[in-house]
Formats: sequence, C-alpha cells, structure tokens
Amino acid sequence: MSRKSLEGQVAVVTGAARGVGELLARKLSARGAKVALVGLEPDELKKVAARLHTECDHWYADVTDHDAMARVAEEVKERFGKVDVVVANAGVAAGGPFLDSDPVSWRRVIEVNLIGSAVTGRAFLPVLVESRGYFLQIASLAAITPAPMMSAYCASKSGVEAFAHCLRAEVGHQGVQVGVGYLSWTDTDMVRGADQDDVMRELRARLPWPANRTYPLGPAVDRIVAGIERRSAHVYAQWWLRGMQPVRGYLPAVIGTVGRREVRRFAPRLAGVSKGLVGAGGAADESVRAANAQAARGPGR
Repeated sequence: MSRKSLEGQVAVVTGAARGVGELLARKLSARGAKVALVGLEPDELKKVAARLHTECDHWYADVTDHDAMARVAEEVKERFGKVDVVVANAGVAAGGPFLDSDPVSWRRVIEVNLIGSAVTGRAFLPVLVESRGYFLQIASLAAITPAPMMSAYCASKSGVEAFAHCLRAEVGHQGVQVGVGYLSWTDTDMVRGADQDDVMRELRARLPWPANRTYPLGPAVDRIVAGIERRSAHVYAQWWLRGMQPVRGYLPAVIGTVGRREVRRFAPRLAGVSKGLVGAGGAADESVRAANAQAARGPGR
C-alpha cells in the first residue's frame, strides 16, 4: 500500500504520557504531524509536548469519561481545525489468577482498554468522518491468543480487536479507515511493571520463542507509524505477529493444555502475585481514581 504523508496532518494519541503513546507522538511529530496528546498525567504530557517538533497541545482526560472525551474532541477540532488520525492507545494491565484477583482492578482493565477505546471512538468519529480520516485501535498479542493469569487484559484486547473490525465495516462507506495494531511484549513501563512480579516474569520466560522475548520500543513504534502512513487495516509491531493470524484458531486448545500444566507448576506461589494495576501508568490511574474518590467523599472524610 502507498504511504500517505503525515505533513500537516492532525493526530490524536491517547495514553500519550509514556511508553508507546509517548514515542508514537514524537515520531508522528518528526514526520510533520500536529499532535494532540491525551492522558491522565498532565506533567508528563507537558514534558512530551516540549519534545515535539511540530504544533501540539495536551489534554487531561480519563478515556472512560464520555463527557470529558467529547469535550476534548471539540477542543482539539477548535485548536487545530480538523482531526485526521486518532490512535486509541490508552491501556492498563493487571495479572494473576482470576479467582484471587481484585475485582476493582480487574474491572478497571476492561473499562480503560475496552470501554475507553469505544468512548474515544464515539467522541472522535464525527471529526474523522469530516476529514475521511483513520482510526487506529491498539490491541495486542493478547487479542490473538489467550493466556492464563491475564484474563482481564486478554478479554479487553480481544474486545477492542472485535470493536475495531465492526467499526471498519460500519464507517468505511463514510471514508473513515480503521486499523488494529498488534504488539507483543514491548519494552514499556507496563511490561517492566509486570516483570517486577517474580511469578509473572518466570511464567512469561517459559513461553515459546518468540513470544518469550521483550522487544525494543523504537522498532515497534516505527512499524506503527508506517501502518498509520499506509492507513493499514492490520499493523504488526513485531514481524512474526502476522504469522499468528492463520493459526489463532488452534491456540485456545493448545493454551488450555499447556497453560494448565504451567499454572499447576506455579500454584504454590500464586497467592503472592500482585493484584493491582502494573507499571507507572497503572499507578497513575489508581492515584487519579483515589483522588476522585476522596473528592467525592468531601474534606475530612
């Protein structure tokens, strides 16, 4: 597919304070795009904006808040005049056995990753229709294959993959193209945070090659940028992920057999697995929710 120049395009990136979102914003800016950064960490977003090469701005918003995201969409349109690309990248993760999981953290993964992506789409699709633009949904290897100890994350990423495929069929006649981005374990705060748990790190190390590796962030984001330039329906941040698609139908049975054996091996240690959201982004999300809860209770409560 031919590449579309990003010069003068307006790109919105959610979860832009760190990791994939932060580097993606920088690389889009380096190719001439104006960038709107959206996230929960205003100070970090401000730092990212200061490193960009083109016109940019940043917005504090929780992607699960429809009113907030609708406001952001209006303000981005007012600020830049249009929106050409939206990357629904915001995400959090939690690991561990479902039966012992913290219900609040488990639900939050679904809310941010799946509901937040839908809220982002609902807010920005009207302006993407105007520009005949491109919506890229960041999914994961977790959308292709299930994995024990990752029920919330796998469910949410399978959900956003299906959401994006449905959306592609719905809005294609209006000129909007929709893509799904797939990433394996990539060197981000989220993955490093998950690796701080000994059990989760050792379980991942026992995965078959090449799924047991952590991949550098730079080349992964370069592939995502190339996918945006091509407005691709599928974007693979690691080369081998494309090859997983033809065999994905066989994977649940394989994982069900092999995963049972691996979980049994680690069973005596599972009680110690961390139950909260992982990484710096997860900590930021929990901090914001705690502050909002305190504000709702009122001073002194």
